[in-house]
Amino acid sequence: MQYRGIFQKSRNNHVLKWSRKCDNLWFLPGPMEEEPDYLPPGPRAEPRETAVLDDWCRAEAGNAARLARVAGRIGALDDRLRRGPEGWRHRLALIEAADLSWFVGDRIGPDRLALWISMRLSGVQDDTAALARVGWAVRRLTGGPGPEVDLSAFLDRRDPENMADEAEPFEDRAGGWLDLLAQAADLHPITRACMGFHLWSLAGLGQQGDRMEAAVTAGRIAASEGKGAVFAPLAMGGAGGLRAGGPPAERLARWLDRMESATLTAMRHLDEIEAWTARAETTMAPLSGRTPPALRAALTEWALVSAPMAETLTGFSRAAVQRNLAWMEARGLIREVTGHGRFRMWGVAI
Repeated sequence: MQYRGIFQKSRNNHVLKWSRKCDNLWFLPGPMEEEPDYLPPGPRAEPRETAVLDDWCRAEAGNAARLARVAGRIGALDDRLRRGPEGWRHRLALIEAADLSWFVGDRIGPDRLALWISMRLSGVQDDTAALARVGWAVRRLTGGPGPEVDLSAFLDRRDPENMADEAEPFEDRAGGWLDLLAQAADLHPITRACMGFHLWSLAGLGQQGDRMEAAVTAGRIAASEGKGAVFAPLAMGGAGGLRAGGPPAERLARWLDRMESATLTAMRHLDEIEAWTARAETTMAPLSGRTPPALRAALTEWALVSAPMAETLTGFSRAAVQRNLAWMEARGLIREVTGHGRFRMWGVAI
């Protein structure tokens, strides 16, 4: 699928520019009545904008039943998150961002991500640029204006002041991508998200980490009509739906399969967290003070928690936090995951 030339922009009026055949090329010979059979085929004309949209319209029509099923799954997740605590959204965003980091090659584990997001701590061998990219993904997956409001602000990307005169401004490239998505407004948001993801690099929006940006942007667009879910899961349990290759119908089919699987994974995780919360509340009922409920909320919101993290998140003393963590671990509510004597981290036992 080649759509080169679709996103060529005019710097003056910010509209898409399409190559058209000129009729006054006087220096060329006149047209032949019939082309000889021995000549190879000439260059193919670039597909017009309507051809791109038609391809994705046909892809959506061919996957209508599957799309309806996945939309229903996303709707159920949206309703669940709308009625649930705020910490659920943050927890799912951390899981999704960590899984996306493996897809783009950064491979940020949940423990490193938790320390970076909560306390800006990184190890000697950690790639701070990769941590910053995943941290950006967590912020965008937990809230804020969507990409279709202001793509430049959403991506935190601006043109450098010393940009070359012949270079195309990012605003123009982003405008071409947004224009095409706006013309696909009749498509379902899930289809539009898939289309936008696969046209991302062709629009000239790609740079280092661009696949992370494209996936996060697509996840937000797919859930743009929701009130509880900030994003639609794409990578939980595997990112096969983000693989390129094949016509739009095949890409959309893979996208829907993996999105359904990721959504079911998210729903099962929320079931487990909800059951753990109920069990923890019952078990911790004899405890007094404000530390136990605050610590329980932190463990619900974060996949892994260390004692310094819990101290920062709850605002209570290190001694009180460590005492409650030890109490919860002894009763099987949480488990220590590092196996080390120092720099220990705990997660809920589900």
